[in-house]
Amino acid sequence: MPELPDVEGFREVLVSCAKGRTIRRIEVRDPGVLHGVSAQRLRDALEGRRFTEPERHGKWLLAHTGGPTVLLHFGMTGRLLCARPDDETEAHDRVLFGLSGDRELRYRDQRKLQGLWLAHDDSDVARLLGRQGPDALAVSREDFEAALSARRGHIKTTLTDQSVLAGLGNLLADEILWRAGLRPSTRAAALTAAERRRLYTHMRRTLRSAVPAGCVPPRDSWLTGHRDDPDPVCPRCGTHLRRCRLAGRGTVWCPQCQPDEA
Repeated sequence: MPELPDVEGFREVLVSCAKGRTIRRIEVRDPGVLHGVSAQRLRDALEGRRFTEPERHGKWLLAHTGGPTVLLHFGMTGRLLCARPDDETEAHDRVLFGLSGDRELRYRDQRKLQGLWLAHDDSDVARLLGRQGPDALAVSREDFEAALSARRGHIKTTLTDQSVLAGLGNLLADEILWRAGLRPSTRAAALTAAERRRLYTHMRRTLRSAVPAGCVPPRDSWLTGHRDDPDPVCPRCGTHLRRCRLAGRGTVWCPQCQPDEA
């Protein structure tokens, strides 16, 4: 599932492929990925406009045009790609933006769990993002700690709740908690001030390392690099990793590095 680093990578694709280019045509090959807008209304609103500097908030990508904004969410299998108009399309290419300069921006998604929205102005953008918490890469330590201290659920569930903190998914949450030495089942409100500060520090460090990779990298020194091994062990201490489900999410942790609450 695309998480914050993946969507930041898609933002860079949008910058390099489309920023400053005119939208010549829009081909909606599957209207099932459009939300609250028809293919014709999307074309009427955007064709002839230029893409400007895009933004990312959490797992959302905002493709601005100086007027309407296209909001993209990638669900579990979505991607954004840059192509040439004569490049062969794939079955899961749902929306194609034909651009000046012989470029084509493609929204590709196999499972179609999210898609594209059209916001006509800033108030529309604010309405569509109204349930999102602060971006995980931009949130201040004070706001982060305040958000956690007010939650009663598990810390893993809290970190992946987009209304609390936008951008973290399953892989990032497990990686950050492992680095911080906190068990995923710990109650968020039970964390000490020192634990909240430590968690914030490791979140920032993990994100800053993952963003340049454009994903949560499966490095050998990362928990992410071992969670899918047949017999996974902790890359720090060699202890066999444990698995469970929290709020329906597969969760991996090290019982040695992430001890149970006292």
